[in-house]
Amino acid sequence: MRIKHPLKKYLLLLLIILMTILILFILLPSDAEEALETVDLFYRLEQEADFSTSWELFHSEMKNRFPKAGYIQDRAHVFMNHFGVNTYTYTLSEPEEIEDWKMDIDTESIFVYEIIVTQSYIGKYGRFDFIQYVYVSLEEDEWKILWDYNE
Repeated sequence: MRIKHPLKKYLLLLLIILMTILILFILLPSDAEEALETVDLFYRLEQEADFSTSWELFHSEMKNRFPKAGYIQDRAHVFMNHFGVNTYTYTLSEPEEIEDWKMDIDTESIFVYEIIVTQSYIGKYGRFDFIQYVYVSLEEDEWKILWDYNE
């Protein structure tokens, strides 16, 4: 005759719960990964000269600084016309957490991820790279882009 262990079914249930948590932990992106994906999307849109959509990824502080129509006109004019480039490549650093970051002296401190973006161009003035420090913060449950205006 076989002896039943009452804890056996509880151990199996516990194992199933732990495996589910582990799978969710592996499959769900972390905040840092989501911040990185936001920056990647922003620069892909900028590569495609879709400045209207990229502007939508700005934090409200950035939108206050750049009205949409002006931003679209400036980005197209400066990068496409002045530099004589049609597109560029870019690389992104790994996100770094910053607890109390300010966009400028007049803004409140917020939690951000810092991502360094290197844009590489080949234009009428030769090859050149722009390095920009980009910051990403949650605003109304969405990751939004900020730039640094500190002196």
